[in-house]
Amino acid sequence: MTDYHSRPPSGSGSELLSFPKDGVAVVFGSGGGIGRALLDAITAADRFERVIALSRRSSPSIDLLDEATIEQAAAFAADQGELRLVIDATGFLHDDRQRPEKSWRDINAVNLARSFALNSIGPALIMKHILPRLPRSGKAVFATLSARVGSIADNRLGGWYAYRASKAALNQLVRTAAIELARRSPEAMCVAVHPGTVATKLSEPFVARGPGVHSPEEAARYLLLVAEQLEADASGGFYDWRGEPVAW
Repeated sequence: MTDYHSRPPSGSGSELLSFPKDGVAVVFGSGGGIGRALLDAITAADRFERVIALSRRSSPSIDLLDEATIEQAAAFAADQGELRLVIDATGFLHDDRQRPEKSWRDINAVNLARSFALNSIGPALIMKHILPRLPRSGKAVFATLSARVGSIADNRLGGWYAYRASKAALNQLVRTAAIELARRSPEAMCVAVHPGTVATKLSEPFVARGPGVHSPEEAARYLLLVAEQLEADASGGFYDWRGEPVAW
């Protein structure tokens, strides 16, 4: 596997030269802060024949709670050409109905199920319908946005039960799918990536802007640099925005 940087990888992140030219790139969750930035950066790279944005407002639209919409979107994207880069930038932490738990006293069955539906099951369904459509040869990457707080080994603060657990489940789903993918498409990769702390609506109530907090544009650049560096034996791994492995 490529040696990864201990500091943010250098370069513009706009070349993506390791991918075969004229394929198709897809961003699931293109309506979010990181998703929009990824879409813009991939389009600017001019490496792909088509760049497809998928969200609740796209055509076709996607709904993580409705598998039929995911299957339809995956089929639509694959019809446009060879899927070479697919990034799942969906994710759920909070809204006006649900906040991260501070204590086990806050655990709620409905909220747990909702977090798993959006952070684990939805991405698993994307993998179900995207991975079999990746090319059988040549570099192809499916990356889903996970989170360092989903690392069991790195959990020293507690709290955030639903988000932590649903991202840990996502990591296991990625690992398992990567094993199956390798049998079909040995040069393709299925990975989980941690974008770092990013100034978006998802993190806004919990993170103060300042050093160590990335803009969506910075996060997109780092994530694409990681995708550029990935080689086949990286499949099934969990990497941060610097390209360094994250403990399970």
